[in-house]
Amino acid sequence: MAILNPNFRRLPAQYLFREIERRVAERVASDPSLGSRLLRAGIGDVTEPLPPACVAALHAGADELSRHETFRGYGPYTGHPFVREAIVAGEYAGLGIDPSEVFLSDGSKGDVGHALEVFAEGNRVGIADPVYPVYVDTNVLSGRTGPVGADGFFEGLFPLRANAANGFVPEPPDRPLDLVYLCFPNNPTGAMIDRAGLERWVRWAIAHDATILYDGAYADYVGDPALPRTIYEIPEARRCAMEFRSFSKSAGFTGLRCGWTVCPQALEGRLPSGERTQVHPMWTRRWSTRSNGVSWPVQRAAAAVYSPEGRAQVRALIELYRGNAQRLRHGAESMGLRAWGGVHAPYVWVSCPPGLDSWTTFDRLLDRAAVVVTPGVGFGPSGEGFVRISAFNSRANVEEIVRRLATTDLTR
Repeated sequence: MAILNPNFRRLPAQYLFREIERRVAERVASDPSLGSRLLRAGIGDVTEPLPPACVAALHAGADELSRHETFRGYGPYTGHPFVREAIVAGEYAGLGIDPSEVFLSDGSKGDVGHALEVFAEGNRVGIADPVYPVYVDTNVLSGRTGPVGADGFFEGLFPLRANAANGFVPEPPDRPLDLVYLCFPNNPTGAMIDRAGLERWVRWAIAHDATILYDGAYADYVGDPALPRTIYEIPEARRCAMEFRSFSKSAGFTGLRCGWTVCPQALEGRLPSGERTQVHPMWTRRWSTRSNGVSWPVQRAAAAVYSPEGRAQVRALIELYRGNAQRLRHGAESMGLRAWGGVHAPYVWVSCPPGLDSWTTFDRLLDRAAVVVTPGVGFGPSGEGFVRISAFNSRANVEEIVRRLATTDLTR
């Protein structure tokens, strides 16, 4: 009989968002009228249609596959050059990133987990708390952790505490680590790091010979040009960071699936023998083994994001969701609750009413306001006492959610 991976047993029985859906389904089953009133502000899934420029390119790509003279089969496993060149020109102009350092994929969520394939077990791993659960879960599944400790964190992972006192932006630790996950604009807290803060992290990584796994999935929500949209705005970051990016939350590709990873040639690691070597050839070999690339129509749609029409249409989507976030933050604050995020991110991080924990606040919002949010404790021990509200919704739904928040008493 085949032996199964025992690390699955270390994870919670349900992925956070599946547990939310289970609870919602239970409530709707007991009160069918709830289903027609339900407004979802939990999972971070977009609601608006794809940009027309991307739809046109998608159709054109499909049409090209229907004709002998334009048919294409397998493409480069790292993505067609015209897409990678468009990404570099649109995202990294003047920052020293070469198209050969861009690896196209079906989204950054998978890439964050795939990255562990080029890093050995035994690395000391720093992960913010609260945090996007995928960072923790992929380390658990790959056997890099022990059981959950008394502090609620998995043994083998070093928590980087993010809280109200530090604006939910953790500082570099006073100890060496090998791998560190950073996410800005942050999911779940909506916090944004400034340039000086990111420079401190890059200096720390170089000083400790560490690698930063930088998740920039929400970079397009950064509205202040003084704030960094990519870690490579810090020049030395090419020596110490991989960056993960996505079209999902900017161009609405959650149902289409496309993202990319930047792995600079300058990034190095050590083999068990102590020999220093580039990460890029290993990451390239990983892709040639594991992937046949992103489909031709999707790559055509991705390149269209950087057309003049595509840029304008994506900006309009970002402004819609960012406006939603600002309204939700004001709505939470009108209830007398402290709130963070909602400025450079599509998430609002809200303190629970005094005396209520995350799941109780979730339950009361569901039962009394028919609004679904995400319990903060699902993002780690330091998320207890908070909920995350997603701005991915129509403007009409957001305005109704704000109205319900203002008229709902959660304290009794």
